[in-house]
Amino acid sequence: MKISTRGRYALRMMLDLAAYDTGSPVRIREIAKRQEISVKYMEQIVAILTKAGFVKSIRGPQGGYCLTRKPGEYVLGDILRLTEGSLAPVECLETAENPCSRASGCAALRFWKELDGAIRSVVDRYTLEDLLQWQQEAGNNYII
Repeated sequence: MKISTRGRYALRMMLDLAAYDTGSPVRIREIAKRQEISVKYMEQIVAILTKAGFVKSIRGPQGGYCLTRKPGEYVLGDILRLTEGSLAPVECLETAENPCSRASGCAALRFWKELDGAIRSVVDRYTLEDLLQWQQEAGNNYII
């Protein structure tokens, strides 16, 4: 499994919004500049995040974007699943019902389930607040 730039940049955008929350909306150009990501790509990602209700768009001359919840209420796995789709290591585990006709005799299914559980246990254990805290401890400029 490999997380794409879209998933990584979504986390960076959300972290930036949390880090630079002053009560006023943050402009996409400011985020793009700080994160060294093109404005066009950030616009594509923010559209996904806005549609899902993770961020709010505020129009006008003082407009921009802000988080809709506190950083501790955003589970990193939810952000990644929103931008990446399923994080399951194999297709047969993407839905509750395993559609594979070979599942009952699959020698590797136990391994795949354990790997899926390990991935979920990590991505669903941490929040945006955790990233924010780690970044502040590191003293970096919120680039992950």
